[in-house]
Order: sequence, then C-alpha cells, then structure tokens
Amino acid sequence: MDYVYVDNSNLYIEGRRVSAVKQGLAKDIKEAMNNGVLDQGYQISFGKLHEFLFGQNNRQIKRAALFGSRPPPNDGIWKFAKKAGFDVHLEDRNYANKEKKIDTGIATLLTKDAYKSGDPKKDIFTLVAGDADYVPTIKALQEDGYKVEVVFWNHASRELAQVATKFIGLDRYLETLRM
Repeated sequence: MDYVYVDNSNLYIEGRRVSAVKQGLAKDIKEAMNNGVLDQGYQISFGKLHEFLFGQNNRQIKRAALFGSRPPPNDGIWKFAKKAGFDVHLEDRNYANKEKKIDTGIATLLTKDAYKSGDPKKDIFTLVAGDADYVPTIKALQEDGYKVEVVFWNHASRELAQVATKFIGLDRYLETLRM
C-alpha cells in the first residue's frame, strides 16, 4: 500500500521558483529565493501530480492527502484536487494571513496512519514537501522500520533528503507536472 502526504503550498511556491530559474528570471534557485522571484504562470496539475506519484494504474493507494490553506469561498481549486483523487485537508490562515498547522497536520496524519494501519514490511510512505521540520518524524518512523520517501524540488532541505529512505527530485519533471 502507498500513503502520500502533500504540502500543497510548499510544492506550488517552490515549483514557481524552479520554473522562474528555467525561464531565466533568476540565475539560480538561491537568487530566486533571496529575491522572491517566481514564475507567476506556473501551476501544477493535481491530476498529473497524482499520476506521477501513483502511476496510471493507481497501485494500491491507502491515502493520498493534500494539505493547504482554506481558500476564499469562490475558489474552486480544491475541487480539482478532490477530483484528481486527493483527500483535501484545509486549515485557516492566522490573523496575519500566514499559513499555519500544515506541517504538524501532515506529520500527525502520517504518524497516525503508520502506527494505526501501516505495515513496515510492505507499505511506503511518501512525503511531498521540502523543509527540515519533517526530519524528526521521518527518523522516528524509520527507527520503527517504516520506509519514508521524499519527493520534492531538488533544493529541498539537504537534511530531509538525506534522512529519507529515497529522495526523488522533481526539477526534471517541472513540465510534466504543469497544468
């Protein structure tokens, strides 16, 4: 069985940075990050992301969870995610309009799934996020025999990429995932 947990904002924003570099709007990812350079036209297709993560045959999916911030009432973006096969988990932004509770929500659900219904001998847990906040969760699960893969843009936290059972860099799939 496969379990996948996606930090949508992290994936989306950093994908826009990678695309900005590919478009020549910044010389490298560091410049794009330091100067807030984004390719405003780049969008990820939820259907293509789902297919990339699970393949066309949807091999034994136990969970495909997509986490993000609650959109305005007239925004239909999460409907597309649900149609593509993701369970959508939304959190409200805080008073300063900052995204909160996403990383802890992912880490909590991933851990809960592993210990309640996961099998360390045959299940693969995949995290689609790039920051080091997930390192303690991954280490703890691996100590108990679970395989935790990380799929993210190549500039993911080095520590996160190193602690993962397997790291899959997305930069070469930038156009494959484009909406």
